[in-house]
Amino acid sequence: MSAVQPRHAARESLAVRIAVPFGVLFTALASLSTILGGIEIEPAAAQQPPAPAAVLRLPAVDVLAAEAVDPCADKVVIAALAADDDDAAVRAFGGGAEFRADVAAGSAPCVSLDDPNRIWVVVNKQRPLQPEGFAPASLSGTDLRATSLSNEMLPEVTVALERMAAASAAEGAGTLGINNGYRSYDVQTRTYESHVIARGQPGADAVSARPGYSEHQSGLAFDLIACTVECGMHEEFGGTSQGEWVAANAWRFGFIVRYVQGETGTTGYLPEPWHIRYIGPELAAAYHHGGFRTLEEFFGLPAAPDYAH
Repeated sequence: MSAVQPRHAARESLAVRIAVPFGVLFTALASLSTILGGIEIEPAAAQQPPAPAAVLRLPAVDVLAAEAVDPCADKVVIAALAADDDDAAVRAFGGGAEFRADVAAGSAPCVSLDDPNRIWVVVNKQRPLQPEGFAPASLSGTDLRATSLSNEMLPEVTVALERMAAASAAEGAGTLGINNGYRSYDVQTRTYESHVIARGQPGADAVSARPGYSEHQSGLAFDLIACTVECGMHEEFGGTSQGEWVAANAWRFGFIVRYVQGETGTTGYLPEPWHIRYIGPELAAAYHHGGFRTLEEFFGLPAAPDYAH
């Protein structure tokens, strides 16, 4: 794939004009006694030196105001969005950090964080999928070991997950498996209701999304498990070598750990080191290098600890 030129224009330099005098002339007349033709001319009175022939002028500064750049007017951005090439669109903004900054500042109206068909969609307790019954256009299964029948994701997510699993094994962290990938609105309804029965609604809301509010329904999220001879429970994943490796390396493959320790007040969920969310390699690198811990903070969105109703 050819490199995409960032759309940010270079800033114009300031033009500074300074008039510098060639020299400063001071003239002093001394007393003069001249005898011409036998006529003696009396010495002239001492003269005060005149003002300098040239004076230093204050510099004239021309400031060329930089015009605001609308990223959504860039032809490369427009073409990438029209082609549904999210990675190319992010690169057209100049990269993940620039994309994030423009979206957080509200200067990228062509980017909707509500669009479930985009890798940058944000789903939380204040931001349901639109529509709530959304289903991805295409899904693909994975060859990873699975402990449920919900082992499908968006095709690009499946490819990235299998690359990450191969790297985990090659780098000595161990074997990754999957517990849950895509869950439809109906499956999420049954999942949430089972938690309500077991924990009551407040307890269920701390660990499970209501139907229409789950990242699993977007096809961009899945739950990981650690496998040896057998595969463990997803709740055990954080304490395994695989869990530690994923926490440190998931960004290399376009993923983030969505719900981390200490951020329940922002995300509304208890920590889930097993819950992995795809946002693409450019955005994941910006997220990692920027030290972000939630998508809400990353995109400048308000915290979503509770449902609106």
